[in-house]
Amino acid sequence: MRRVIHWFRRDLRITDNTALWHASTDAEEVIPAYILSTWKKGHRWTGPNRQEFLCGCLESLSRNLKAAGGRLILRTGDPVQELEQLIHETNAQAVYFNRGTDPYSIQVQQQLQKTSEKHHFQIFGYKDTTILDPDEVLNQEGRPFRVFTPYARTWHQKEKPSVLPIVRALQTPAALYSLPLPTLEHWGLISKTRIIEPGEEAARKRLTDFLNEAIRAYREKRNFPGERVTSRLSQDLRFGTLSPRQVYFGCLAASKEASVTVCQSINSYVNELVWREFYMQILAHFPAVLENDFSDEFSALRWDENDSYFESWCHGLTGYPIVDAGMRELNATGFMHNRVRMIVAMFLTKDLHLHWRKGEQYFMQKLVDGEIASNNGGWQWSAGTGADAAPYFRIQNPWTQTKRYDPAGTYIKTWVPELRGVEPIKFTQPPTERLARDYPMPIVDHATERLEALNRFNRARR
Repeated sequence: MRRVIHWFRRDLRITDNTALWHASTDAEEVIPAYILSTWKKGHRWTGPNRQEFLCGCLESLSRNLKAAGGRLILRTGDPVQELEQLIHETNAQAVYFNRGTDPYSIQVQQQLQKTSEKHHFQIFGYKDTTILDPDEVLNQEGRPFRVFTPYARTWHQKEKPSVLPIVRALQTPAALYSLPLPTLEHWGLISKTRIIEPGEEAARKRLTDFLNEAIRAYREKRNFPGERVTSRLSQDLRFGTLSPRQVYFGCLAASKEASVTVCQSINSYVNELVWREFYMQILAHFPAVLENDFSDEFSALRWDENDSYFESWCHGLTGYPIVDAGMRELNATGFMHNRVRMIVAMFLTKDLHLHWRKGEQYFMQKLVDGEIASNNGGWQWSAGTGADAAPYFRIQNPWTQTKRYDPAGTYIKTWVPELRGVEPIKFTQPPTERLARDYPMPIVDHATERLEALNRFNRARR
């Protein structure tokens, strides 16, 4: 009888799970395993919001595996060592897993390969985190793309793998030790936010609701943070409670009988899925972007160190209503609308002249989605240092961005209660006095800092 381990990572679902499906068809017994990390209280790349979402996803996964006849086995420690121990305990012949594309995941996969060769068990890694692997979308010279448009053109030309069926039947050995489902106490953390509902069922419902309704207005209204037309699926793709294939083929199905206008809206959303894969292939091929600028054109750029400015930005007390609304939404929910992410990132780097790495790290500690490739790519895009980044001279004006995308102040008044009695027109221009008694004046003047940013970038280019 063939017995194998399925190692869950960023694929916390039983529907359209490539490695799990292959494991369940190749073997009579499957041991579904998840290895919990061991860090405590603080981590550079994550925080309580994402870990709380993980806990909920594991609870959902455990429930779904049980319904299929399986049982989730939880361990904690070094993933390769724990998998080796599980092989020893169960006499399993192989480990099945879905490949990661970030530097840490690649390193762990390489370690697992060496361990499997030493201890004589098989490993099978599958493409699942992305629709197309980083090495599948290359230019004519066989090199990775550095610009989005030709990458997207090639991506769309490639054949896409289809959605796999749900795994309905599993058999897991009964006498096998497992840790209980984790809570935030496992990492020494405390919850302070109201995060989105975790788990595979909630993710599928979000996708269905989006495809049935909100996607119709996505192209027209996606940049308006006060409108509820975005998919809110980023954390589901991050943790794999949905596969990118489910989302992509769901979009294709929705477009079959849709009007031209709705098809354009669907295509606009699919383009965001391609951006996700573009940034993942950038990180896979150029891992140094986690520490350095993607482009060395501005390597001599001078960044400031100003703790007071950074704290004001973090807590949503800059005196710029659209910036403060975004930061307060992030702090309260672990989420921020994508247009506002660009506004607050450009404000930090171009108005406050603080390094993009400070903002990148703060986002990773707060965001529930926290996709390391997209987060890094977005920050470097806003700073003007990244792959296919915004030109350094494109500096968004928070006042005009508000006028264009939150003209009624709906979003601002949701997250900045001090301003609920203020006329929205006052959010679109620099104030001459406090907008409210307990709301600060702008900590910097945008027009002045825009010129300073241009001067710094021009000097760095010489």
